[in-house]
Amino acid sequence: MSAGPLAGRRILVTRPREQAAGLAALIREAGGEAIVFPAIEIGDLTDPTAFLAIADRLEEFDLAIFISPTAVQRALDLLQLRRTGRPWPARLQAAAIGRGTARELERRGFRGVLAPAAEADSEALLALPALATVAGRRVVVFRGQGGRELLGDSLAARGARVEYAECYRRIRPAQEISAPAWAQRALDAVSVSSSEGLANLDALLGAWRRDWLRESPLFVSHPRIAAEAARLGARETVVAGPGDREIALGLVAYFRDAK
Repeated sequence: MSAGPLAGRRILVTRPREQAAGLAALIREAGGEAIVFPAIEIGDLTDPTAFLAIADRLEEFDLAIFISPTAVQRALDLLQLRRTGRPWPARLQAAAIGRGTARELERRGFRGVLAPAAEADSEALLALPALATVAGRRVVVFRGQGGRELLGDSLAARGARVEYAECYRRIRPAQEISAPAWAQRALDAVSVSSSEGLANLDALLGAWRRDWLRESPLFVSHPRIAAEAARLGARETVVAGPGDREIALGLVAYFRDAK
């Protein structure tokens, strides 16, 4: 058996497959068994017309907000294809919901990204002084289809002109749930990074094991997800933080204290 604070622990990682590798690696480094079971799939837009229309007039905007690392990746890839030879507008400030999204922007060459230092949600971004006075400014929000309207509504209430540039779709996986490969032994913990992922997981596993929420502690990235887990009947929920490292540290602390 692997040595480490998570030795012998089986932990379900429900992030989209493209985002699961980081957390899975941290769990394995700590001696645990990471079981990747995506509760959300990231898909291409069925019709990119609306996004491309915004890409063609990117110079009109004053502030570009990216909702997630996936939004950074998908939006910039689409922009690169559409705007070949046209760089990111020099006057267009980039902002990110959290540090993970900011790091992805920095990895893609952005500097001076506006982002909250700790929390990773719309409320934390809206609390930044730089977003207190936005009257008359034009804001584009890069995100997946659907999602919360709080950010856009709040900026519009402050006088900004807000448009959404949706650059990917979130899809519930079509998984075979009657006998998952990892179902032979009990799970020690489940990690969930969004309310949508939690709802999908409950739907995917519900017919197979309706008491799954009561059998394993749930490690989540935000209090909003914890509230939804409680509504679904979760036995125990730990709000660990938004990033892979925060989730991994939360798991290590929990099981170290449990020994």
